[in-house]
Amino acid sequence: MGIKKVRKGTYCLLIHQKANEKIVIGQKGKLSFDKGYYVYIGSAMNSLEGRIQRHLSKYKKLHWHVDYLLDNPQSSINKVYFSDDEVKHECDLAKSIAENGKEVQGFGCSDCKCNSHLIYFLNIDDAEYAVSNAFKEMGLERKKICHLKNFPKKINGH
Repeated sequence: MGIKKVRKGTYCLLIHQKANEKIVIGQKGKLSFDKGYYVYIGSAMNSLEGRIQRHLSKYKKLHWHVDYLLDNPQSSINKVYFSDDEVKHECDLAKSIAENGKEVQGFGCSDCKCNSHLIYFLNIDDAEYAVSNAFKEMGLERKKICHLKNFPKKINGH
């Protein structure tokens, strides 16, 4: 038996917010989230699959800012994009994606100097364009998870 390679890299969660909501985000308190689409940018240098699988899980301890957002019944992950090149690109991706959207100040960036790692878009096309463009500008191969329902079984680059 061979040793399984642990993927490392950066990911973007495309989150659909189905209605305007005020959501308590840990110690940040109550924040307003507009109906539309949000891109959350993160990284995983231990296990990319494990981190994404955790975000997709309904049952988890609420730890990161995004956990609180995803715990709301009006919020759901629509798509997941990632780069598994073993480099942490989250801050650069967040800055690039934010050029086309609206930052949620201080969200998901308590361990860096970024303004935000959560970017709002009114519609899905603008969100997807911003992610695609950011990956392209940075020369990153943009992979996506093909079928979220099957994710725990397989992560691939289709």
